[in-house]
Amino acid sequence: MNVSSERSKSIWEGVGATAARLQGEIKAEVAVVGSGIAGMSVAYELAKAGKNVAVIDRGPIGGGMTARTTAHLSSYSDDGFRELIDTRGLEAAKGWQESQAAAISRIEAIQAELGAACDFRRLDAFLFLAPETDPGVIDSELVASAQVGMIALRQEGVPFTGLEATPVLRFPDQATFHPTKYLAALAGAISRSGGHFYSESPVSSVEEDENGVVLTTLEGARVLADAAVVATNAPINDRLAISAKQAPYRTYVVAFEIPHASLPDALYWDTLDPYHYVRLQPGEGDFDILIVGGEDHKTGESNDGDARIRSLTSWTRGLVPQLGREKARWSGQVMEPMDYMGFIGRSPGAKRVYVATGDSGQGMTHGAVAGLLISDLILRGGSPWQSVYDPSRKPMKAAGEFIKENVSAAKHFVDYLKGGEVASTQEIAPGHGAIVRNGLEKVAAYREADGTLYLRSASCTHVGCHVHWNDFEKCWDCPCHGSQFAPDGEALNAPAFSPLRKIES
Repeated sequence: MNVSSERSKSIWEGVGATAARLQGEIKAEVAVVGSGIAGMSVAYELAKAGKNVAVIDRGPIGGGMTARTTAHLSSYSDDGFRELIDTRGLEAAKGWQESQAAAISRIEAIQAELGAACDFRRLDAFLFLAPETDPGVIDSELVASAQVGMIALRQEGVPFTGLEATPVLRFPDQATFHPTKYLAALAGAISRSGGHFYSESPVSSVEEDENGVVLTTLEGARVLADAAVVATNAPINDRLAISAKQAPYRTYVVAFEIPHASLPDALYWDTLDPYHYVRLQPGEGDFDILIVGGEDHKTGESNDGDARIRSLTSWTRGLVPQLGREKARWSGQVMEPMDYMGFIGRSPGAKRVYVATGDSGQGMTHGAVAGLLISDLILRGGSPWQSVYDPSRKPMKAAGEFIKENVSAAKHFVDYLKGGEVASTQEIAPGHGAIVRNGLEKVAAYREADGTLYLRSASCTHVGCHVHWNDFEKCWDCPCHGSQFAPDGEALNAPAFSPLRKIES
């Protein structure tokens, strides 16, 4: 299976909280849009401080990208500290590492306080040299880690076949957990503190005025709030101010059975680009689950998910011969900021609207940072890390990356000038989608297993980029800013919130 049904279930079972569709008009001190770890962390911190909080999501609570994470909790940057220092400077890199370490500690404290059965544990993390990569990166990262204040120990070998003597950096005191079990514990605590949850309620506008913030859903329901937090994968309230400074990437994951105690419980990453990332999840009986990710690519620029899963499987079986059968496979989307640090804080030009985006592949710790930073801004007016993550910053030292990614996005507008992928919808097999030209218009066409044909505009409802079919996840992907749409055109992922326009046959 691609996306396990277990990953899309509601998180409510056993936590004593409920969610309903937002109707009419409600009031809240703080409205939080998005119920992944960023939104839930912010909501938890504010509800704990006595604020009346409403959490709103376009789908089920906890059913977004957080449900697709592999849950590495690390204060080491997967972009490398040398890159962070060169791009943002030493003080910002120190602040980033400090905040990420604080995020892990905050998750640890919350799960202990709530008695959350979320498999949290501290463990070592290993960055190991992959064959045919520059051996100098290990020594360079050893020096850079010391500069930012993170403990790193150089040693040899990881417990993978053929890599027993490879150069390695070991980072003590990192962590992992089960993300949706953690979200369930947060949901229960927020509810007990008087917070309310609204699911299946896509927010279409976030408008600030002198009295506060007005949030409106696609169905016309409204929330009147003193402040709003937009904690969607990409911000729905922003057209380009932030979206132009980050790029969407798709990453792939496979989970395997593995005999208990076959590998030390740790986090593992290699030095390839894109890199592989590996961790264990406690299983039942004699088996644990080995979760392996990687094979990233720019969203919408490849449609070969099954081949990438095969590559991940081959890589893993070559290193871990005791690997058992595949349990699940899926993919997720990460937002990569041009200068490697997330955008968390006041939305550009706003006073009462806050955003959390740009997870850079480390969404769990970035989400917990959002809980600390945004709650500090709302409750106390400032945070020691607000300049590190300032959403209004201009990444001047990353100008080359900014230009490259925006040229990449712009080229997808040129796709409208090209022919269709198929000449006629008759060529589209059941269960597949393709782009068809209809005069001057490009049509996103999908045929259901029963033959039902959906015809939708191929123009993303965010800023009009050309969408592409994703056969692995059975959805339409926008390569410009990461919007996703169901086969029938329904918006699934921000920044788009409106469905693809229906085309009459």
